[in-house]
Amino acid sequence: MSESEWISLRQAAEILGVHPATVRNWADSGDLPSRRTPGKHRRFRKSDLLQYAKTQGELQPLEVQVIIQNALGNTRMHVGGGTLTHLKWYERIDDQTRASLRQEGLGTLEAIRKYLAFGAPDEQLSAAINAGKNYAKLLSNEGLSLPDAVRGFFYFSDFVINSILTWSEITPQRNSTADWGNLLRQVNTYINTILLSIIEYYEEE
Repeated sequence: MSESEWISLRQAAEILGVHPATVRNWADSGDLPSRRTPGKHRRFRKSDLLQYAKTQGELQPLEVQVIIQNALGNTRMHVGGGTLTHLKWYERIDDQTRASLRQEGLGTLEAIRKYLAFGAPDEQLSAAINAGKNYAKLLSNEGLSLPDAVRGFFYFSDFVINSILTWSEITPQRNSTADWGNLLRQVNTYINTILLSIIEYYEEE
């Protein structure tokens, strides 16, 4: 296969119209095929990128990419910086469950991105329901109560909401108030669906 068919991470991000970190996440999850050079750099085949783009719906503008990456960055900073250690609900979670929760969080941010990319269709809320069940199961197995599970969920979901509010404040000229309001409503719908799924899981238990 010709080497000219393979391009860098940055070039792949430009073709797809997304942040390089988003392309990296797709590759890590196995959704987007890639390979490594001897120097451990990622390479992507152009035909794979075009095929993948067809499955992703209408790729959203820069705002959504920045919001998701900002929320991801804040999550990593708080988890890695030890700012959660004083929270009782977090102290009760073992390292293995924390690792599982991090993976769930990454998956949820990617699911929100897809949900917004396709215009927030109701049928994609099934992923939010599953996320809520997975989250609740992990915390329930650790012996956390429903109030503590909700506290933990709010702690991290607030990163997404705050990212939207912050970006709307620093770049108000890029979109109208109605656009920002619609985006916030769509994200709230997804987050609230996860929350209801958590509550229903605990009630069934």
